[in-house]
Parts: sequence; structure tokens; C-alpha cells
Amino acid sequence: MTSKPAKRSANTRRPDKDVYQRITDKIVEQLEKGVRPWHQPWGANGTPTRPLRHNGVPYRGINTVLLWMEATANGYASPYWMTYRQAQELGGQVRKGQTSTLVVYAGAIEKTGEAENGEEIEQRIPFLKGYPVFNCDQIDNLPAQFCPTAIEPRSPMERFVAADAFFANTGADIRFGGNKAFYSPAGDFIACPIFEAFESPESFVSVVAHEVSHWTKHPTRLDRDFGRKTWGDEGYAIEEIVVEISACMICADLGIEAEPREDHAAYIASWLKVLKNDKRAIFQAAAHAERAAAYLHSLQPGAAAKEDAPLAAA
Repeated sequence: MTSKPAKRSANTRRPDKDVYQRITDKIVEQLEKGVRPWHQPWGANGTPTRPLRHNGVPYRGINTVLLWMEATANGYASPYWMTYRQAQELGGQVRKGQTSTLVVYAGAIEKTGEAENGEEIEQRIPFLKGYPVFNCDQIDNLPAQFCPTAIEPRSPMERFVAADAFFANTGADIRFGGNKAFYSPAGDFIACPIFEAFESPESFVSVVAHEVSHWTKHPTRLDRDFGRKTWGDEGYAIEEIVVEISACMICADLGIEAEPREDHAAYIASWLKVLKNDKRAIFQAAAHAERAAAYLHSLQPGAAAKEDAPLAAA
């Protein structure tokens, strides 16, 4: 990898004016290579996870996709990411020549404006800012907690009990049998082949996570509708991006590697069309995916007690 001087703080590197286009172009580039940019990588301990801040708080939304993509491209094993200054405060030092990764923060400012009739009005102006972070694999002398350790391998077809419980707790009507996996909006049920029909337990969990993510779009749940008319149209493509990302998030939260569906390649052309036509589409899809994953987590026992815990904005 080409070496560049390490960036010393978020203030020393200003992102391009059009952050939306810059990030969309990176994701389009990966899709054109046939790579799912939202695929979460294996860590050195063999357990996928969400990208984590220096304080252990998971990144959310589009930042999850960005950091997974960067970790995969560079072979980073640590799930932790931090700024140059945070590394220094922990006693670490970014190695010379390491390149930072852009993450973004969405916010808004309140501004008083003037309406056509001369009256003062309050305006809310959204903004997107970027700042650089480094993976802990790029930093020396950090405390041991930031360095992943190896774990014992698992039997090939051992079921993931925690995943089974997670899906059961959602209350979704999952009907096992047959040779196809799909969510039926009309019947509000999920069809899925039996566990033994899959090549691996990871592929089984990945498929169920995908279909349960579709299940969240029902009007009685998140009421998510992108205007799908036919298979493969823009509305269909956006929904598929949402559930692809949501399924990867759920699998990472369960510590399981999400495996691509067999029909993954068939969607790439439609995904590329959507992303090339709208530079904000992947940001919106990632936000919807985060809502879907959060909704499924909210159905778990004890979820209400966790609602007061602080969540990062992005």
C-alpha cells in the first residue's frame, strides 16, 4: 500500500466538499468489481463485529459500511477505530506512513431566516462532516484490549443457538421447508429451507437475517416502502440494499459472518443504477438498514432496559 504521512488530527484533513459523491464512488467501484462493500470482515479472533469507537461504542449507518469496506481492503483484524488524538491519549502512536479512513457525522444547525412576507422563521439546515480515523492495527503501543485474540474453532454444522433465539424473539412467522427463501408481504410470513439444507450455519443465519429484515418493512412495523412496482426496478433495488446491509449488521451483532446469497450477482446491476443516479441513496439505505436492525433488537428480551443507553449518531 502506498505510504502517506499520518494525519495528526481531524482538523488537519478536510474532506472533499461533496462527501456524498466521494463515498458513493468508492462503493460503486467495489460493486463493479463484484464485491459487496457492506460485507463485514472476519476479525483475528474469528468473530465478526460492528466497527467500534475507542470507547467501545459501535459505529452506525453508513460508517459501518465504510469501515467494514476499509478493513476488508487492508486486512485489518481489530474492530476498533480512533482519531490520531484519541490514540495519543491512550498512549498509542500511529505508525509513520499510515493512511487514515474517512468517517462522517450528520447534523443540523438552526438558523433564523426571513419569509417572503417579512416574518422571521426558524430554519433547520442539515450538514454532513467528515473526519479521519485509524484502525488499531495501524497504531502501536495501545492497551491490550484493542488487540484481538484467537478463539477455538467451532464444529462445521453446529447451530448458532443465540441466533435461533434472536429470530424466535422477533415473533416473525417463519415457515421452514421447501427450497426457496422469501418474505411474503401479502401473507406476512417468511419461507425458508430447513437448517440442514444449507452448506453452513453461517449461510442459514445470513438468509434468515435477510428475510427478517424484509419483514420489518410491513406497515404495522417500520412501514418502509420505496415504491416497488416490478422485480428489479428502483424500488426493489433500494429495498434489497437496505436488507443486505441490515442482515450484515444483525450477523455482526450476533458475532457471525454474513455470507452472500446465491442470487447476489443478479442484483449488482440494479444497485449500480440506483447509486449512480443518486449520490445520497447509499446513505439513506444505510439509515433504513440501521432502523431495521434496531427494530429487531428492540424485540429482544430486556431491550426496553437498554433504550436509555446513549447511542452514537453515525
